[in-house]
Amino acid sequence: MSLLAVSFLLITAAFAVNGNKAEYDGGTENQVKTKTEGTVSTTGTVNFVFSADHGSISIPYAEVNDLEYGQKAGRRVGLAIMVTPLALFSKKRKHFLTIGWKDEHGQQHVAIFELGKHIVRVTLATLEARTGRKVEYQDDEARKSGLGGE
Repeated sequence: MSLLAVSFLLITAAFAVNGNKAEYDGGTENQVKTKTEGTVSTTGTVNFVFSADHGSISIPYAEVNDLEYGQKAGRRVGLAIMVTPLALFSKKRKHFLTIGWKDEHGQQHVAIFELGKHIVRVTLATLEARTGRKVEYQDDEARKSGLGGE
């Protein structure tokens, strides 16, 4: 039984998203391809920056007019079919951040990022502090996760 448990843990860990990374999932920006993994930086006082190997997106905090956070939870059905039914008992939760802003020409832009689980709370808190805007949570579960409740 312990071998089965260890196998299960190794398999689920292999399919886990890196908790310190982010992914650009789409929007109006073409500097980075959709579904590109990279990192986010909120350390600068002027811009939120998503950096990937082949490009970056820089969003001025002062121009942000929309912040939204939501989650999507799903069972690991594909893994269960391919490897072990035990995977059905694990959940993979995805954390999505949507940022809306206007550029210097008044054009509205939007970018959707999937955040790794270890950077969600600090990213949301920093964005609220730097933009002066409150994050809108899609539901109570997202609010609980984004604010640090379990």
